[in-house]
Amino acid sequence: MERKKKTWFIVAAGVLAFGGVLSLFQDDDDKAEADAKPKPTATAPAKPADKPSEIASKPSDIPSRDAAQTAGLIQALRTIEPGLVAKEDRAVSRSRDVCSDIKSGKDAATIKKNTKARFEGGTVPSLTDDQAANIVTAVKSSFCS
Repeated sequence: MERKKKTWFIVAAGVLAFGGVLSLFQDDDDKAEADAKPKPTATAPAKPADKPSEIASKPSDIPSRDAAQTAGLIQALRTIEPGLVAKEDRAVSRSRDVCSDIKSGKDAATIKKNTKARFEGGTVPSLTDDQAANIVTAVKSSFCS
């Protein structure tokens, strides 16, 4: 009986060693295939915007905000939900994205849905549709009119 155990152990070790050697060759084949595929470059030309809505959604088309506009926006967001302005810079950045949606001519339902997705998470796990609509109103009245 001792001899059978020893034989099985040797066979199992041989199978594992053979599989390990084969996997080494397989990894080299995958790497060679990956190296042969063309990789995107950082110098690829940018695609021109085809639609006026894409041109309007560029951040440069969003009016710059001054200190008073930013303070008004922050206060309005704080009134809606204090957690929205836990990081004021992030709240302003997200508000600029909302403004971008508005300027690009997206429909109200899409703007509200996108706003809700942008502002939820972290300190604000969820927002109601009314809160999202109020955020849109706050953005419109502060620096996106």
